[in-house]
Amino acid sequence: MKAADIRTKTVDELNDELVRLKKEQFNLRFQKATGQLENTARVRQVRHDIARVQTVLREKHV
Repeated sequence: MKAADIRTKTVDELNDELVRLKKEQFNLRFQKATGQLENTARVRQVRHDIARVQTVLREKHV
């Protein structure tokens, strides 16, 4: 997910996206713990996407 794409979304859409990403992160951690995780790089991608969304949310609140 690109930062430019994130900046075009509204605050409500960003909050929804943040919830979706956190759920995905939880599921990936669960898969990793049980040995079912195939795409290990996805964990890092989701973490970075969460950080991008949180950064844009902070920018929009200021």
